Amino acid sequence: MLSVETYEATPWPDALDWKARAAEASAAALALTPFASLADAAPLVEISIRLTDDAEVHALNRDFRGKDKPTNVLSFPQVQADLLVGLANSDDGELLLGDIVLARETCVREAAEKGVSVEDHATHLIVHGTLHLVGYDHMDDASAAAMEALEVKALASLGLANPYADQD
Repeated sequence: MLSVETYEATPWPDALDWKARAAEASAAALALTPFASLADAAPLVEISIRLTDDAEVHALNRDFRGKDKPTNVLSFPQVQADLLVGLANSDDGELLLGDIVLARETCVREAAEKGVSVEDHATHLIVHGTLHLVGYDHMDDASAAAMEALEVKALASLGLANPYADQD
């Protein structure tokens, strides 16, 4: 069973039930991957989502990625991608798939630049982060295109527009 735990370390816009939105976004992303069965797996499969500020994300980005600046979202997978396949049949009880961390000020700024709500932009970033947790990346053009296609499908399933449509 998929469990998405959300922790608001820094207050985020109150217009939304962030826990519910995060769970929907993560489930929508996971459903489109070869690891969709993890959502109904015997072990409790947990994703932890931390909603925080630019300062904390800046420190994490510097300490873990060597990039001395804030970013919108960071993902910290806890399971190697090649080990994910057999996890749905595990009887280990609990499995932390990984952590996703979002930076409020960067999300707010990017949402304004894109002309979308903070909620919709953060939802996109949670979908993006979830895909990273199960091994997707955007290190080359083919990987980026595949990951973006999954993001667009996941967001469409939630009734949200294609975030890449205006970039074409």
